[in-house]
Amino acid sequence: MSDVQSESVLLKLEGTIATVTLNRPEKLNAFNLEMWQRLGDVMEDLGSNDHVRCVIIRGAGGRAFAAGADIAEFEQVRFSSKQAVQYAKPMDRAAEAIRDCPHPTLAFIEGACMGGGLEIAAQCDLRIANKSAKFGIPINKIGNVLPYPAMLALVDLVGRSVTFELLLEGRIFTAEEAYTKGLVGRLVEDRDAEVEVYASAKRIAEGAPMVARWHKQNATRAQNPKPLSATEKLQPFLCCDTHDYKEGIRAFLDKRRPNFKGK
Repeated sequence: MSDVQSESVLLKLEGTIATVTLNRPEKLNAFNLEMWQRLGDVMEDLGSNDHVRCVIIRGAGGRAFAAGADIAEFEQVRFSSKQAVQYAKPMDRAAEAIRDCPHPTLAFIEGACMGGGLEIAAQCDLRIANKSAKFGIPINKIGNVLPYPAMLALVDLVGRSVTFELLLEGRIFTAEEAYTKGLVGRLVEDRDAEVEVYASAKRIAEGAPMVARWHKQNATRAQNPKPLSATEKLQPFLCCDTHDYKEGIRAFLDKRRPNFKGK
């Protein structure tokens, strides 16, 4: 096990599961500029680590995943369009690093998941929330507009109508409403949520890692309306030439746990 710490983001590696913790609990993990930069660094490093098989993103302190942006710094760093363009660069980089991470990503949402927190959660492959979680992007109350990477992820996740409920009304969803409307895939009692999240990550990590990466790649391609080429149509069957496929078949027939190597 290794544990690397910084002021605003923690990274812990336990076996093949990485936990990325947004670490400003005194601010309910609200994002400042340094936190965006650090999150991008961590996620890019994890994306190039072939040992990792699942990445969990969570907030420190148990009261919030992330309660949006730290507006207290906006007068210094985001008070004009020119400043906002520069501020958005580390935001977009962090979002892209999560979206494009080759490993499965899982958002563990406790408490407040607002603004930038929800933007980050929407970039993850899976979202599990405790029943105390609350969701919203009430940026209409400060005259702010959602950047395109976040808008695209949100509309893709829940559609235009629910996106407009969040942005035009600035309304806060309960965990139950967020689940009903597709913002999260699973709700768990507060006392059981952490156990269920890590059990989910373990199930992911026990699967063949190349298959998980191909499924992520192919799901993204499936959203592109461009017709599949002949080569693309054949790609899913290439798994049958891998060590992991042959090991999986043999392990199934031998009634044993497979030893996947990611090749």
